[in-house]
Amino acid sequence: MNTIRLREALVTDIPTLRLFEQGLIEAERPCDVTIKDNPVHYYDLEGLLKDTTAQVLVAEYDASVVACGMVLTAQARPYLKHQQYANIRFLYTEPEYRGKGINAKIIAALKTWANENGLSEVRLTVYQDNMPAIKAYEKVGFTKHIIEMRLP
Repeated sequence: MNTIRLREALVTDIPTLRLFEQGLIEAERPCDVTIKDNPVHYYDLEGLLKDTTAQVLVAEYDASVVACGMVLTAQARPYLKHQQYANIRFLYTEPEYRGKGINAKIIAALKTWANENGLSEVRLTVYQDNMPAIKAYEKVGFTKHIIEMRLP
């Protein structure tokens, strides 16, 4: 496989990022019946690209964007030891590029950004039924931490 190159997302990447966002939403729909019907968006991509407390990365293969991920500076609950933490979100890889370590490279780069910005606590959320994602996150060192429950 040719080299995967990571870079910060640009405004010109927004159409591709929107497609990735829809892919993520469709993958998560079976896990969450409360997601609104289309059209729905998770992220203000235009705003995030300008936000100095966030980083949006894309992974390129042969000059095509094939994956993405982002990290946001989030406020911790007041009873926790840390005041802020790095919240990793929007991890998406095109299906034909999955299983090649791209997600791990993105997470490592996002963690580096977090550390450089004074954020030692790194968290993400994942649906409990999304076993492929859970396995991928555990592979790079994440551990299960809390379960959020709902009454249907």
